[in-house]
Order: sequence, then structure tokens, then C-alpha cells
Amino acid sequence: MDSLDTAKRILIVDRDVVSVELLRQGLRGAGFAVRTAAEETMAVMALQESPPHLAIVDWDQGTGPALEFIRDVLRVRAPETVRLIIVSSLSAEHDVVRGLSLGADDYIAKPFSLREAIARVCAVLRTRAREPASRGLAFDELVLDVSASRVLARGRSVRLRGTEYRLLEFLMAHPGRTFNRTQLLAQVWGGDREVDQRTVDVNVQRLRKTLGERGYGAYIQTIRGFGYCFMRPSSR
Repeated sequence: MDSLDTAKRILIVDRDVVSVELLRQGLRGAGFAVRTAAEETMAVMALQESPPHLAIVDWDQGTGPALEFIRDVLRVRAPETVRLIIVSSLSAEHDVVRGLSLGADDYIAKPFSLREAIARVCAVLRTRAREPASRGLAFDELVLDVSASRVLARGRSVRLRGTEYRLLEFLMAHPGRTFNRTQLLAQVWGGDREVDQRTVDVNVQRLRKTLGERGYGAYIQTIRGFGYCFMRPSSR
């Protein structure tokens, strides 16, 4: 049996043959099982046939088929299944923020070193491998069911992207405790890599908005000058 049969599966979606081959060889050398797709139709088929643990998608200037594929990934994935890393030659802050706002777990600007890419892949997958501290977390009628990787608000399912789910799980596991951006990056995104701290703000805002639609947005509180915490609002 091929030793890669039990390896973490990675799907690379990129038309740049040279870049793909370099990344493929580097990831295979690091012990990952790698599939590649030059165009989005093939990528969607690969995603459906054998869902990878992580997809690395070239943004293709942020428009067109690649963006549609990113949205396809987000539509079919559950909080604890497919991770998503966007790679792009666009490196301005607003491009990074937009990519993360789409639901990506990380955003890597080109050009990047192979060593950096592998480190970021490992960091993203490390967050998936963590064992939850408990099987369930609940405050009032907001329930995070760890065993089923789902969130319920007043009995109704709340649809969260992968990073949002992990962020909520971490904050709910430490109610009333304030964490700064650096601490949240380390605990939720995997630690020792350079990621703009704006990443935390974007995901907190997105999580708060989603929970707010069910009446729980105020539970994600901003402690000005310090960071964020999960706390029952005093008015409740």
C-alpha cells in the first residue's frame, strides 16, 4: 500500500504548471497526498470524488472561474472538513481582507517560498487536528455541539465557515477571558507564522454578524485596548 494513502490530501488548483509542480513535489516530500487541477471543472469533480483535507486555490486576479470555485468549496465544506488557502499575486491589504472574508483559512501572496507554503499548510491543518476540550458548549440557547461540529441557536442550525467555527469554539471554551489578536492567531490559526492581525478582526466581525442574525452577536465582545472575549451581555 502506498504510504500516502493515509496522508492528508491536498488539492492544488492553478494553471501555472511550473508553480504547481514545484508545490506538488514539495508537499509530497513533506508527506502529503497531492492532486492537481488546471481548471475549475476538474477541481470540482476532484472535490466531489474524494474531498481533500485542504484546497490551495490560485485566485486568478480575484475574478472569474477561480472565484466561483472558491465559492463552490465554501458551499460544500463543513467546519471540520475542507480547509482553504488562497494564493494570489495580489498582496494589498484590501485583497487579503477580501480573500479572508470569502472564508479562506489563509491567504498567501505570490511570490512565496516553498518552505513558507509548507509551513502554512501544516499550520492550517494543525488547527483541524486539535482534539476538542469537551463534547459540547452551551450558553443560554446558543449551543456548540463539538461531536457533530455544528452550532445551534434556539434549536436552529447556524451555518459557520471553518475559521468562524474554530474561533467560536475557542472563545466559548474560555468564557469571560479576553484574548488579544496575537493569542487568537496562535490558538485558532495555528501559531508561528506571519499573518496580518487584521485577519482576526475580519473573522470576529463575520462571526458576530452571523450570530447577530440569531440574537447572539453581543456575546462576542470587544474589550477596547485589549482584545475579544465571549461573555453573556449584562442586559440579558
